Amino acid sequence: MKKKEPLSPKEENFCRFFVASREPRASAARAGYSVHPERTAMRLLADPEIKRRIAKLENERDAKLAEVTEGYRRLAFGSVADAVKLILSDELPSESELEKLDLTMVSDIKCPKSGGIEVKFFDRLKALDRLCELSNAASVGENSDFLSALDRSARALRGDDAGE
Repeated sequence: MKKKEPLSPKEENFCRFFVASREPRASAARAGYSVHPERTAMRLLADPEIKRRIAKLENERDAKLAEVTEGYRRLAFGSVADAVKLILSDELPSESELEKLDLTMVSDIKCPKSGGIEVKFFDRLKALDRLCELSNAASVGENSDFLSALDRSARALRGDDAGE
């Protein structure tokens, strides 16, 4: 079995542009394939190495998005119990006790000269707004991917390369 060489910089760029836009022709053109970008894109998308790289990039993107979404979920729905414990305690907890506290919801802690502790929390409504935006963007992305694929298929069936 012949070992496949690494992707060329143009092929790597095509993969990255394709994952971002899901537009084969535009991705090929942006990657530097100026002669017949539509045909080049179809050839590249048929290559198993290109398919693997695109799948890997999509998985990385999805993992990052899931991590960001989880962070906003924690801000929107997380507990402030540990922060309240810290505020109400008579003395500061030890470093090991502090490590065990979940202070995800805390955006700022100050110790004013007048004494005590001032704690500010992240805005739950802003976190909920961002969650909604992320959810809507994911839905729109799924729909536009489907519609783009449908449009490309219809053009391919008609043999319509005009406008590409």
